[in-house]
Amino acid sequence: PDLAVFGAKDFQQQLVIRRLVADLNLPVAIRTVETVRAPDGLALSSRNRYLDPDQRRAATILSKALRLAAGAVAEGERRGDRVRQILRETIESESLARLDYAEVADAETLEPLDELMRGRRAVALLAVWIGTARLIDNAILSE
Repeated sequence: PDLAVFGAKDFQQQLVIRRLVADLNLPVAIRTVETVRAPDGLALSSRNRYLDPDQRRAATILSKALRLAAGAVAEGERRGDRVRQILRETIESESLARLDYAEVADAETLEPLDELMRGRRAVALLAVWIGTARLIDNAILSE
């Protein structure tokens, strides 16, 4: 193939593939498309089919956590540990959710960030178990 398309929801996967293509000098263009979301904010995923109605409602906690984290950054929060705390506490407020990880990382290297800096793209990354479904989502926090 000469083109591979990834959803932004699979941020880490597309970043690894993008780097692999560059390192191996493969003639493949990588395109990332926006995450498609349900009206309530849940990222669309084949894994959503494993959620019962209560779990489906609970799963919206991922997008809520990302919105709160992005809002804090937009209001001036720059401490990575504080943004991670917002993500964790929001997920933990939902009894049906079990946090796998909440990270704030450099959007190019995926290195965890102690501090968000202007001019350096940062991303919030979540993986959360709801029942038997492991759901992932992310949001760019700064450009």
